[in-house]
Amino acid sequence: MSEEMKVVLPDWMSSDDKRTVVFLIISGVALGFSFFLPENFTAIDPAWVSVVLCGLPILKEALEGLISRFDIKADVLVSLALIASVLIGETFAAGEIAWIMTIGSFLEELTVEKARAGIAELVKLSPQTARVIKNGQKQLIGVDEVQVGDLIQVLPSEKVPVDGMIIDGETAVDESLMTGESMPIDKQIGDEVMSGTINCFGAFVMRATRVGEDSSVKRLIALVKSADSNKTKIVRLADLWATWIVVGALTSAAVTWYVTGEVVRAVTILVVFCPCALVLATPTAVMAAIGNATKKGFLVREGDALERLAEINKTAFDKTGTLTEGKPIVVEVQASDSFEKETVFRYAACVEQFSEHPLGKAIVASYLQTHPNENLESPSNFEMLPGQGVRAILEGNVIGVGSLRLKGGEKKIYPYEKAIMDKAERATKQGKSVSFVYLNNTIIGYVALEDKIRTFSAKVINNLRDLNVGSILLTGDKEAAAKYVAKAVGIDEVVAECLPQTKLSMIEEGCRKGEKLLMVGDGTNDAPALRRAHVGIAMGAIGSDVAVEAADIVAVTDRIEAIPQLVRLSRKMMKVIKINLTLAMGINFVAIVLAMFGWMGPVVGALIHNAGSVAVIIHSVSLLKVEQKDC
Repeated sequence: MSEEMKVVLPDWMSSDDKRTVVFLIISGVALGFSFFLPENFTAIDPAWVSVVLCGLPILKEALEGLISRFDIKADVLVSLALIASVLIGETFAAGEIAWIMTIGSFLEELTVEKARAGIAELVKLSPQTARVIKNGQKQLIGVDEVQVGDLIQVLPSEKVPVDGMIIDGETAVDESLMTGESMPIDKQIGDEVMSGTINCFGAFVMRATRVGEDSSVKRLIALVKSADSNKTKIVRLADLWATWIVVGALTSAAVTWYVTGEVVRAVTILVVFCPCALVLATPTAVMAAIGNATKKGFLVREGDALERLAEINKTAFDKTGTLTEGKPIVVEVQASDSFEKETVFRYAACVEQFSEHPLGKAIVASYLQTHPNENLESPSNFEMLPGQGVRAILEGNVIGVGSLRLKGGEKKIYPYEKAIMDKAERATKQGKSVSFVYLNNTIIGYVALEDKIRTFSAKVINNLRDLNVGSILLTGDKEAAAKYVAKAVGIDEVVAECLPQTKLSMIEEGCRKGEKLLMVGDGTNDAPALRRAHVGIAMGAIGSDVAVEAADIVAVTDRIEAIPQLVRLSRKMMKVIKINLTLAMGINFVAIVLAMFGWMGPVVGALIHNAGSVAVIIHSVSLLKVEQKDC
């Protein structure tokens, strides 16, 4: 193929698709010459080009289906019409039918293509090596060589290679890959850690408990694969009815030939019986709706996704990054009676300057945002205490920021500390993450952070309810945070602390109950549920590559407020498809009657087919102009 042609055709198209485009262009030009040039202007009718380029692949597929599986599809009738038209010298009719059928099949194939790179991306996320301790010596080995019971050291910023239990050390682990939990989880001796999660701070030693295919990240890969195999595809309507169409066409043609003795009438019936408009009815509407969805910020990756979306009656939402923005911000600062809130906030920001913890970074960022002209003083003797917090010397005092464990061995709790702790407990129940601020090991206040709820989240839930679509929250976050967000946005059903298999199980349970579930998420842990749901929508701007690959539809700009619009568009599309089908069958019926009475020949029959196909396309194109108020 020439370099010029490569520039014109998109890179994402397969080589077969590109070849089909070239064949369609050449065949279309040839049919134009055949129709407009005077008869016998050329030695060979140019329509033969279309018969060969578009017709032979149809004949080949029909024969293969009949011989290997006795599969009677629309291609069988088209093949009969092609052969019959050629035999009686109506080459243009044969070429025109083959061309339109190829266009319909090509559009349909174009809408169902998708890349299968999600599994490969998951494999990349899986750790490849482990630092095993044997006989007091540390050595790196392949993760597949790790045995249950092996001792493994995990350093800061490394991924946990297999599932296990910490036997030495403390740290905080980023479990967002596996659970979607937005905040790192403190871990100490006796706590379990999962493969694929990231060690944020201190080094620790763990004992392997699940290895190989039993580890969490390997099971996640298996879940995505198995979920994909359970999703059925919508069968093309023309193929679904193909047996009856073929029987009807052959019977009508045979009866007409027997009664009239005119083979041309019989061939004309075969020509007009070909389901060209039926083949175009669905893919043209789908392509137009996909174009509209793209304008709304959605990339539709599965051809039949919008057809399935029109059927949904319940939506399962992930929390972090979907209903919330996925970025913790400071929402509250409290101080004991002896201190100002500004002082507590400044102490926390100064000490957290050197912290690698996401909450620490969020505290510093929030302080600088609210105090743009202020320079933070640098503390001295900074130390990070995994599982507890951070500590440093500031203005001659020891300032600490972290959990209650940072208080250490001192058990005495002063009344003013108790008052602060009571307020912190209430903040925790509201789904906030609390970092206590210490002055010389005494609590003087706290900074509360929250993953901010998206502005339109509550409106989205309400708009879906107006469409008779219920909602459920599936999240890896703690129950308090999950219930707080659910109440704020208007969701009644909540399942918290979900692992990937939990979300998948909830989706599968809904499917067994007959629910048509839409899953909306952004994390790798959402991938199995996104793949298994009736329809999956991934938040593309902040979503993981694996979630995007697993989804049917990607919200490119993360505008969840457009999801109800997309549901309305999908339902509008289904109405257009039904009208298209009615129109196509109506035109076919009229043409069959005209052919039976000999009032038109094969060429006119082919042109009527063309008119029906054009009418279907024009009606489908109307979906491109459907605005929010219309859908």
